[in-house]
Amino acid sequence: MKNNIGSPLKKAFIGSMIFLVSGTFLPLSTNAQTITPAKIDALKTELMGEIDKQQKMTQEMVDMVFSFGELGFQEVETSKYLTGILKENGFTIEQGISGIPTAWTAKWGSGKPVIAIGSDIDCIPKASQKPGVAYHDPIIEGAPGHGEGHNSGAPLNIVAMLALKKIMQREKLSGTLVLWPGVAEEQLATKAYYVRDGYFKNVDACIFTHVSNNLSTGYGPIGTSGMISVKFNFEGEAAHAAAAPWKGRSALDAVELMNVSWNMHREHMLTSQRSHYVIVDGGDQPNVVPSKASVWYYFREQDYPLVMKMYKDGIKMAEAAASMTDTKMTYEVLGSAWPGYMNQPIAETMYENIKQVGLPTWSEADKTLALATQIELNPNAPDLQKGLATTLSPIGKAVPGASFSGGGSDDIGDISWNVPTIVLGYPANISGLKGHDWASAIAMATPIAHKGVTAGAKAEALTVLDMLVKPEILKEAWKYFNDVQTKDVKYTPMISKTDKPAVSLNKKIMNEYRPEMTKFYYNPAKYKTYLEQLGIKYPTVRPASNK
Repeated sequence: MKNNIGSPLKKAFIGSMIFLVSGTFLPLSTNAQTITPAKIDALKTELMGEIDKQQKMTQEMVDMVFSFGELGFQEVETSKYLTGILKENGFTIEQGISGIPTAWTAKWGSGKPVIAIGSDIDCIPKASQKPGVAYHDPIIEGAPGHGEGHNSGAPLNIVAMLALKKIMQREKLSGTLVLWPGVAEEQLATKAYYVRDGYFKNVDACIFTHVSNNLSTGYGPIGTSGMISVKFNFEGEAAHAAAAPWKGRSALDAVELMNVSWNMHREHMLTSQRSHYVIVDGGDQPNVVPSKASVWYYFREQDYPLVMKMYKDGIKMAEAAASMTDTKMTYEVLGSAWPGYMNQPIAETMYENIKQVGLPTWSEADKTLALATQIELNPNAPDLQKGLATTLSPIGKAVPGASFSGGGSDDIGDISWNVPTIVLGYPANISGLKGHDWASAIAMATPIAHKGVTAGAKAEALTVLDMLVKPEILKEAWKYFNDVQTKDVKYTPMISKTDKPAVSLNKKIMNEYRPEMTKFYYNPAKYKTYLEQLGIKYPTVRPASNK
């Protein structure tokens, strides 16, 4: 097993731990003995002030990562940039974790508790978009872009932890901070490997940040689907499609038969399922019977058994399609995700800090951009034209008896079933958008994103401070994890011990677009903001006559 986030500390601190009946080790805090509630309040005020002082750094990091716009597994410039900042600030970097070139950990501190802090860093295909422009206007037509807002979470974590590090050093607080990136989250392709390879063993808690349109958190089942990503490869025999088609065996026919079978199968599946596919190889040209073809499926359901049933059904249909076309079939798992389940004690701690931080103060320019974008995307839906959030969302929690209607997935779910975890949503984007497209990139290198990241950094830093100085939080977190979350459900990985991350994904696309994209990388030494570099007036909205 490879090195893990917490393992270097295990022997050194075994004597300062208590052992719970459940079998979970937790640290005895020495921090709490000398820090009074009044002192904690003062430290929190100082933390928020320190994060406010770093707003320029926040803006530069958010804008820089936005300008890189790198797809999953190809986040080369992004990882180089972020780890460079962390290394300069005293963090120890481990590169290439789980055999993934763009994955890493950054550690600082010593002793317990060990707190893991993560966020995704990849972007969306064909989502290139000029920030601050409330209609479709790509920087480079067809290029990738941050149409999910993943350019903002890692900068948030860095700003929050650098502010906390300063206080930990001065106050001599015990604890280890570990930052890590969600590589290729859009393919759900790495976090299960981090877990399998031991990088979350001996971690006491994990906070994961994700862009949102409000400052929020929640606990229990969070409504994300479990998922497994599988590519089915068929191999037949080429032939002249006009002169001698009878000599060929079409791999594309097998792909099409599998897809027809699956689409027929949908009629008899639970409404909570979500399944979708793309044909990634359909042959070379029409006059050649395709000797090779591939189709890539996402199978999603509400729990592990149902996901695995879909997976097995897919294999059966692929085998049948191969039999009907006299072709050969192989398949490979490209990614997976358990449905997320978040920790109540940590979420409740976070929510108290969210209430203390509050939402950003939006300028008239911010409000204009948000409303114009919502009108552009939803011209006939006034209920979606609400502008930016002005009141906090209530803490999220599962509604007893509510039915699961299906939805998106995130491989933070795998981590959440191995260590107490929460997700912090922060208000860096605009509500009412589709997601996973150019429109969701509009706000992501503007003051909306910068302010939202600052608010999120404050909430995160305050919560990690609480976990460092209040040992009862982690004690209750593990009690909830053992006695509630995992009482009846145990984690079983969807990937095998021999599966490997699909690190070649998206390489061809990035090789095509990167040479042109490099011309638009942000230069903070020359321009105050990325908006200034691109010559964008903030906000730019569609003229009334063109609406």
